[in-house]
Amino acid sequence: MGRTSLTKNLSPRHLQLRATLFRRWKTRGLKPGARIESQNEIVKLSDFSLITVMKTLKDLESEGVIRRQVGKGSYLVTTPWAELYWRIGFFYNRDIVGGGIFDNAFYTRMVVAIEKGVVSDGHEFVLGSFTHETMPINLWDALDAVIVTGITDETKILGLTETTSQVSLIDLFPDALPFHSFRLDFTTPFMDMFKGFLGKPYKYLYLDSEILSREQAVRRKGFHDAHQAINPNTEISIITVNQEVGFDDTDELLAAITEFKPDVVCGYVHRNWRDLIQTQFSHNIEVYGYVLDSEKPGFVVKTAEWMDQVLPEVYEHLANRQSTKEHSVYPAKFVH
Repeated sequence: MGRTSLTKNLSPRHLQLRATLFRRWKTRGLKPGARIESQNEIVKLSDFSLITVMKTLKDLESEGVIRRQVGKGSYLVTTPWAELYWRIGFFYNRDIVGGGIFDNAFYTRMVVAIEKGVVSDGHEFVLGSFTHETMPINLWDALDAVIVTGITDETKILGLTETTSQVSLIDLFPDALPFHSFRLDFTTPFMDMFKGFLGKPYKYLYLDSEILSREQAVRRKGFHDAHQAINPNTEISIITVNQEVGFDDTDELLAAITEFKPDVVCGYVHRNWRDLIQTQFSHNIEVYGYVLDSEKPGFVVKTAEWMDQVLPEVYEHLANRQSTKEHSVYPAKFVH
């Protein structure tokens, strides 16, 4: 545990140590019956005196939290930081969602699905946000698990490694981070799109996001890979857009369509752009964006199906907090 945070805590030293030990044991995923550190080991790994350590352990023993046996060691009897239910939070990056999460159809559908699943399973749901600069570590520490989305190349991710909460990442590709992630596969539906129009002299305009992230880069690569695998001779073009905070500025988008004259516009398509594109141009343009639970054409993710995969794995990771990181993939579907 870091020592700098302890110097700012004005509570009595034995209460500080108590919180430190609970944090340590929670992070390690200890369960009743697990062996804990001896008083001498606690002194070595912290800046607390032997007197404070002895008092804290005596208090915990009298409360029935631990059991100490001479010559055998000390063991957990209960885990006071654990509840009969889990507190699970969903947190998004406020800096990339211009009008807030409920102004973003993709995030809104995701929140509704996660909340419904968590509450139906008898657990508590918490909705919150973070920014590129700060993450609410104290709040996360009070939860059992946090599902995080919206991390970009600008986001400072140190907070993820500091929290005691179980972290799961949505639609991210954190090769360097020791967390579970739930990815969306768009390469397969891209291939289905190119296969569906095989033989037609279609031109494809892909809208790539200006908001740089591994998720954004992987989606762009998936588009390239599908194009090369299925129909490399068809003409494609790629432009960048800001589908979050700059969606009202469509001059460059409309200019690109005017110049390139695509038959298909796909990728990061804001919900307002579909009708705009189809009404602004006389020739027929098919529009396929990333969407949740939509009956309209696009690369569709069914949130209920996705959460049926995500939440059981979140619960499983909570039961075994020391398990290795995993990457679970959910395939989107191309709806024509």
